[in-house]
Amino acid sequence: MIAHSDWKHDEVYEGTAENGNTIVFDTDAAHTDGPSPMEAVLMALCCCTSVDVVGILRKKRQPIAGLRVSAVAEQAPAPPRVFTHIMLTYSVRGTGLSRKAVEDSILLSKNKYCSVSLMLEKALTIEYGIVYPDGETEP
Repeated sequence: MIAHSDWKHDEVYEGTAENGNTIVFDTDAAHTDGPSPMEAVLMALCCCTSVDVVGILRKKRQPIAGLRVSAVAEQAPAPPRVFTHIMLTYSVRGTGLSRKAVEDSILLSKNKYCSVSLMLEKALTIEYGIVYPDGETEP
């Protein structure tokens, strides 16, 4: 995997992957032109685990109708402002979803498949909770 970044102007940078895909990053406090690099890492974590969970549930023939993975990250107070803790909340939708299948898919993502999660967990703790369609929450 190869990537590079180019400074565009002010606090705006463009990251480019070897296939030509780009992301605009904005390091200004307002982040009006795009996410900060740390926000992008957090979004990548949410997306990476989402891909796993949806794929695993589909393979299990579970009737998943929607999934939102939300993340709340704590950062060190002084530079470098690394993440020190992340809480993921999986909000799943689908009539007749097996709670065991949902839990198993999240654990498989967390412990085996999600590269972003496995990489980050070398430096910090990632916890999770699940919100089911009936509104019940499980830690």
